[in-house]
Amino acid sequence: MIRVLIVEDHPIVREGVTAVLERERDIDVVGGADTIGEGLRMAEKLHPDVVLLDLKLPDSDAVGGVARFAHEGRRIVVFTAYDTDDDVFRAIQGGARGYLLKGSPAAEIAEAIRHVYNGESYLSPRIAATLVKGVTGSRGRTGVLSARERGVLRLVAAGQSNRQIAGTLSISERTVKFHVTAIFNKLGADNRAQAVAIAAERGLLSGGV
Repeated sequence: MIRVLIVEDHPIVREGVTAVLERERDIDVVGGADTIGEGLRMAEKLHPDVVLLDLKLPDSDAVGGVARFAHEGRRIVVFTAYDTDDDVFRAIQGGARGYLLKGSPAAEIAEAIRHVYNGESYLSPRIAATLVKGVTGSRGRTGVLSARERGVLRLVAAGQSNRQIAGTLSISERTVKFHVTAIFNKLGADNRAQAVAIAAERGLLSGGV
């Protein structure tokens, strides 16, 4: 059972998400808080596996809450109405492993929680599309990745798994894993979501596969 703590300052939203998630057989909402401080206290007592966290709360700035929960070793899925590049970059670099927009379908919220619980990352398709479409110019080095690595990274940004990427590029899944590891090392990323955010910020997602 995946234990989830929801930190959201709008009771209607919090209660609605709780009701939706509790329909899932493998998810248990163990608590809800409306501030970062309360959420941290509850997390210490309830030991949630995943924290579903609103980005902007009364006692925290856009990324301060993410950093405070990440410092405690919590796995975080950001759940917010804000989809600007800066918000996404800062949240992921601050330690969030997932990023969802409010209004996402119930199945997507549950899927994101499962991905993050399993040590993976999750970007809402709408967020991934925003990153790929919205960043066309370079903000940093662009010669870090090889052409093949950039192609793999663009497919990662599109939400494809290693197996799907292998099929798309007609290469082995083992080769894909090699490329993904190299991408992480070159970008200084810890996970797929962070790699996509860094690459988007540097303008590495434009072009074809």
